Amino acid sequence: MNKNVLIVILLSVMVTLVSVSRVDAQAVESTQTVEPSSTPSGRLEEVRKLAIDFESPSYFPSDWEAAETTYKETGEMAKSTNDEIQKVETAQSDLAGIYEELFNKTIPLYAQAREDEIISARDNLIATGLAADFPEYLQKADEIALKALDQYEAGDYYTSRETAAEALSEYELLQLGATVYIMRQEIVDRGFIQYDPENFDTADEIADAALDYYDTEDKKATKESAEEALLRYGLILKNGWPIYAVDRRVSATAAREQALKKKVNVAVRDSFRKADNTFTQAEECLSTELYEDAALFYIDAETLFSVAEKETDEKRERAAEWLRLTTEKIEESVGTAIEAGKILKGGSK
Repeated sequence: MNKNVLIVILLSVMVTLVSVSRVDAQAVESTQTVEPSSTPSGRLEEVRKLAIDFESPSYFPSDWEAAETTYKETGEMAKSTNDEIQKVETAQSDLAGIYEELFNKTIPLYAQAREDEIISARDNLIATGLAADFPEYLQKADEIALKALDQYEAGDYYTSRETAAEALSEYELLQLGATVYIMRQEIVDRGFIQYDPENFDTADEIADAALDYYDTEDKKATKESAEEALLRYGLILKNGWPIYAVDRRVSATAAREQALKKKVNVAVRDSFRKADNTFTQAEECLSTELYEDAALFYIDAETLFSVAEKETDEKRERAAEWLRLTTEKIEESVGTAIEAGKILKGGSK
């Protein structure tokens, strides 16, 4: 890849999209995307729409059902005389207050839900473990989220909702980029490029294009290209694991045969048994086409056989040293005995 795909780390400023507040009638009117109505019926429709748009029916279903029943009854009231019209307008004003109260109870819960989504997306991004390398990309997402917070605190709820959605989309796009990068790195680290070099080069070109699209703010093209790159990298991994598992089996088998040749199974029985059990697990996984598991078990087995062989060499070196020292002591003892014998023999003359 000519460019690193999008990976970032959490900045020190935590975005909090909830600041529990009540909104009065003036605040509600001043934050809508349409001019507030001066009539009771218009006011009722605006506040009802506000409650619907921020999911009051989902958060308070029984209260909403009761308000809707009153709404229907109000719509069916007679409006022939001035007194009847006045009664209707009074009922509409009262009902607008009910919808407004529902909205006031809903908005902190709605904002909390949006915050949870954003924090979850950020946590997933950080969990990749690569965020520390690319903080510049996350800065943009954090700035968008902070902007959403400012708009929320200013009572500009519709705009805040759109900005929060933009921030969430940004975090999710970065997470997609992180996934692409991690998958590509695994292919490189395990040497899978050799299994499908042509597809790997194509995937790299598409991943580079995704980053170019991101730099030009074409988020749709960024997402499409990143997903295609991810699909191609995934195919390389999927097709590479069976071959890789067989390669690892060859290496592990050679390590096992070398261990047997050096009688490791006799010298360090427990260590050899541990390695052999791991090798057996690898064989079982391979036979059931669990190629990734098989490859990892073969790698572990090869390492364990090598460790056991090293233990055997060290044990034999210690034994040889012990034998050498023992032989020297024996030779010294024999030499001392001979000299003593000569002295004794000379003294007897």
